[in-house]
Amino acid sequence: MEIHLNRVDYMQVGVTSQKTMKLLPSLGKKATQKVAIADHDGVLTCFGMKKGEAVPVFKTLPGQKIVRMDLGGAAGTPQEKIFVCAGSQVRGFTKKGKQFLTFEANLTKSINAMHVSGSDLFVCASYIYNHYCDCKDQDYYLSGDQINDITCLSLEKQSHLVPVLACQDRVLRVLQGSNLAYEIEVPGPPSVLELYNKDGGDEVLYGTADGKVGLVQIGEQSAVTKWEIDNDKKKGGILCIDTYDIIGDGVDDILVGRDDGTVEVYGFDSSNEPTLRFEHVLSESVTSIQGGCVGKDSYDEVLTATYTGWVTGLTTEPQRTEVGPGDEVRISKEAQSKIEALRSELEQLQVKVLQGREQYQQTSQSSTAVSAVPVFSINDKFTLCQDDASYSLTLEVQTAIDNLLLQSDVPIDLLDVDKNSAVVSFSECDSENGNFLLATYRCQANTTRLELKVRSIEGQYGTLQAYVTPRLQPKTCQVRQYQIKPLSLHQRTHSIDQDRPMNRLSLVGQFSFAEIHSWVVFCLPEVPEKTPAAENITFYFHNTFLGTQLEATYCKGEGHFKSDNISTISILSDVLSKEATKRKINLNISYDISDDSVSHTLRMIHPKLEYQLLLAKKVQLIDALKELQVHEGNADFLIPEYRNILDESAHLLEEYKKQPAHLERLYGMITDLFIDKFKFKGQNVKTKVSSLLEILDNYDLNSLLDFFNET
Repeated sequence: MEIHLNRVDYMQVGVTSQKTMKLLPSLGKKATQKVAIADHDGVLTCFGMKKGEAVPVFKTLPGQKIVRMDLGGAAGTPQEKIFVCAGSQVRGFTKKGKQFLTFEANLTKSINAMHVSGSDLFVCASYIYNHYCDCKDQDYYLSGDQINDITCLSLEKQSHLVPVLACQDRVLRVLQGSNLAYEIEVPGPPSVLELYNKDGGDEVLYGTADGKVGLVQIGEQSAVTKWEIDNDKKKGGILCIDTYDIIGDGVDDILVGRDDGTVEVYGFDSSNEPTLRFEHVLSESVTSIQGGCVGKDSYDEVLTATYTGWVTGLTTEPQRTEVGPGDEVRISKEAQSKIEALRSELEQLQVKVLQGREQYQQTSQSSTAVSAVPVFSINDKFTLCQDDASYSLTLEVQTAIDNLLLQSDVPIDLLDVDKNSAVVSFSECDSENGNFLLATYRCQANTTRLELKVRSIEGQYGTLQAYVTPRLQPKTCQVRQYQIKPLSLHQRTHSIDQDRPMNRLSLVGQFSFAEIHSWVVFCLPEVPEKTPAAENITFYFHNTFLGTQLEATYCKGEGHFKSDNISTISILSDVLSKEATKRKINLNISYDISDDSVSHTLRMIHPKLEYQLLLAKKVQLIDALKELQVHEGNADFLIPEYRNILDESAHLLEEYKKQPAHLERLYGMITDLFIDKFKFKGQNVKTKVSSLLEILDNYDLNSLLDFFNET
């Protein structure tokens, strides 16, 4: 059953954070609901719709940036009290706008997640979880990694609420009082949690930063994953989820908002599996999503709030009727008055802009003129994509972007992104002075969001800088910096295969737990910056490019690293010894190298190398085959293999273009593997690299394995 929803823009507020818009409960069934939305200016706005116009109910004065909102109220009554958090403070407002609560949590970090239930308030700030009952301390928990969101559910056998934390280390943590009851592993870093049944129940929906959605059933001692929706189409990360029966089949549907602007509605088929029923793409990230009735009585809709503060509805109300040739176009009085009101508003805005420009010109030319730099917000994200082992850099600005300059002091490749319409140009770089990339993206008018992809080389580390210039006067620019780590293509995982042949690196020295943890943070992505509370810690990683793995176990004065890739051990050894030398700490380093691991890694590289060599060979043939086809008039005389290359030429060229320097990267990894294998034996084999490259040019796995073993 497909649904058709029509877009309606209601109003715009300031820049918004995740989960800062809610629909207040309706007074009657299918009656219109009031909308509460809070922004970075610290303003809480509540409005309702009357005759197609957004009419404010109340609006608070500006203040500290609001980052979360929740609705609450006494148990068994409508949940219509509005709670917002800014900094370490929680404030409560009635539906009429009267402030009835100001609660200072006295946390050193700002609150970034909140849940309200009756007289219970649950807040999270970075790694810390706090539970208050009637504004008095109840429970406290220190998480192993950053907490991104929280929800609470009431289980049948337990009188108290059970908090569930979404933590950055790909884990949902279920608490019992101030203690951890158990953990649930999820396929990506969870960014948002939502109860599947708003009236209670034990099922929790989660969305991940890499775009996956799942449902888990929470029990007292363990949880069961009911289903997961994969992100096969490489859409954006999940920022918000809600449940509402928009299809009208009596079953709550799942509404999803993503950071690339995609809004989705998932219904359930006969086998109770979620299926995509509706999709709409907005031009900026969707920070909040709600299902309800806003524009007109009896018409359900999906209400969204975007990063720059647009409140947009996707409504079941028909917005336009189809007009055939010769039909008379009739506009309702309501629509006519709306058009006239918009015209007069537009005229007033144009007058205001002209007055503002004149005023600016006068003040800028006066003798007492002071240059004022316009302030603008940037929402940026730099994340490793598991599927293609590349980093995705997303930049979103509250106003149109004029241009973006990328500069890197390490060698990186820029990859093609389909969604990116900006024109890129490259400048010459002086690599001897540490400048490896200088690229400029010129954006089309009204581009507020830009997505780029880069691929780094493990072992080469430094900084990528993005200079963002918006279309503002006077011209201004903001710089954002992103660290490219030594083992940048490694990603956290829950476990590794212990049966693989492993190389070991052990460090012993006079260093503290905090010092060795800071070195691991410097080397590897996705490691929490805060030193773990335990006396020792173990992290598992897998290499997104090759599929090799790494185990890091360390404590005060001791560190042990295991990997099936000898090059990973070599990079770790070099970087850790450099970091220790900087702090004048002597390290006793020992290695246990497995020769079997080298042939194991080569076998893991083999399918990728074979595929890339075949792709390069096919791409080289395309031009010649096309010429033959033109010359002969058709391709019937060619053997099936060549005809197939011609048929797939567009796809092959697109794939080859998307993976620049892929083959060179694989060659580089095999060369590093060769050098590292003999480096640990105390031999320098750099003179034999040319022979290795000859074998790679006439690639055969057995010949390559023989070369590694015979040298």
